[in-house]
Amino acid sequence: MNRRHHAISLQQASQEAPTLAKLTALTQESSARLKAIEGLIPPMLRPAIQAGPIEGACWCLLVRSNAAAAKVRQLLPAFEAHLRSRGWEVNSIRLKVQT
Repeated sequence: MNRRHHAISLQQASQEAPTLAKLTALTQESSARLKAIEGLIPPMLRPAIQAGPIEGACWCLLVRSNAAAAKVRQLLPAFEAHLRSRGWEVNSIRLKVQT
């Protein structure tokens, strides 16, 4: 039996696999959240922050250093309020320092 393997795009794969589709949607939503708060992040701090996973009403931001995390912690109430005003259900934002 000859089997031919055809490459498919990530979009096609995600449409055919419900788990992958959900993961893709969560990744896109996380990126959209980060883009929504980008204006609230000081310009020098923006490169130190990445969108992380969403777990229910808790969102995670990945931060490059403890110093950046300390500054971001001060901004979390503003981030949460801004995201809620834009329609996202965000009860808390967790920070994870990537060392």
